[in-house]
Amino acid sequence: MRDHSYSSTHPPLPPTTEDDRVSWLRLLRSRRVGVSTFWRLLSEHGDAQTALDALPDVARSAGVQRYEACPEGVVLAELKAARARGAKLVCHGDPFYPIELAALSDAPPMLWVVGDPAALKRPMVALVGARNASSLGLRMARSLAGGLAQAGYQVVSGLARGIDTAAHVETVETGTVAVMAGGVDVLYPSENTRLAEEIAHKGGALVSEQPIGLQPMARHFPMRNRIVSGLSRAVVVVEAAAKSGSLITARYALDQGREVLAVPGHPIDARASGCNILIRDGARLVRNAEDILEALPPREPDVQPDLPGFEEPAGNSAVTPEVPEGPPPPQRSLRETAALHLQILERLGPSPVAEDQLIRDLGATSGRVSPVLTDLELDGKVERKPGGFLTLVPDRDGTRH
Repeated sequence: MRDHSYSSTHPPLPPTTEDDRVSWLRLLRSRRVGVSTFWRLLSEHGDAQTALDALPDVARSAGVQRYEACPEGVVLAELKAARARGAKLVCHGDPFYPIELAALSDAPPMLWVVGDPAALKRPMVALVGARNASSLGLRMARSLAGGLAQAGYQVVSGLARGIDTAAHVETVETGTVAVMAGGVDVLYPSENTRLAEEIAHKGGALVSEQPIGLQPMARHFPMRNRIVSGLSRAVVVVEAAAKSGSLITARYALDQGREVLAVPGHPIDARASGCNILIRDGARLVRNAEDILEALPPREPDVQPDLPGFEEPAGNSAVTPEVPEGPPPPQRSLRETAALHLQILERLGPSPVAEDQLIRDLGATSGRVSPVLTDLELDGKVERKPGGFLTLVPDRDGTRH
């Protein structure tokens, strides 16, 4: 079964019972079911259990015989292991699911979280870079991370050696998010075990979409990188070779419409070649934390969404985070949403327009515009270009939508 983009622009409601969560996990853990196929099946069949029942027929139509969905016992074992580790399951649509990540077409249906799930609701900036970082690179990472933390941003990275580690260490006391390539209980590299535990116990979070107990493999790291960028409002590359995982993260960020920034380096230093390439191709040059803050969209009040029906699975209540009190997000009518659709389409054409410029032209907040842009993108009316630019997709006859 191939992965396809799901047709609905409004994903189904999150699972609210233990049985629902088991069905979601079984569907996602089933053979040949990736993230996009998961969303498509859920959209087509309405709920995970119905999609599971239909899977053998779907597989047969794709030429796969004697197909069986993931056994319930496998998922129950994963849930038991998660409870033993103190991990919480945060599903797409739950109050603690990150807003920025939810807007992606390939958003993970579920995240395992060790630590404080509320950390996923704070505004984040990603700091990534070389594992074999230089002393200057490590010092720069610490300086940038500290400046972002003082400004109220949370640093997210991949818990790797080098730049990632420096960024996490600098912000562990103020809260940081580490995205894991393997299971959230598999602390890699092993020398960062103590750091990972400190992150989880000091207001931060360890996050993974992978099954509990999964040892990371090379193919898991690019998948991890899309979450690092997807969680963030901007991605900052401190040091990176011309071919590196950090540049993969930067490419994901561009595809996701995030701001990409890079610290320049000496032309003959291989660890700086990737950053220099990014700057040459249009990434913002970073000298200090102020350069990053200037590139970020305006901050909006941090408000937890008021979504009824969110409850922890049984036995998964080792830590019950408190949801900060605050007014619910404003509910906009269908007429207001349709009007914003029209305003966006009127301002776009075949020439690329920067997303932040569009938001300023509309006089609206990014929190209001971004979901509408996602709807238009999924409808095939708007296309994202590298560098955070947007263009209008013409109709088949060459006219505007």
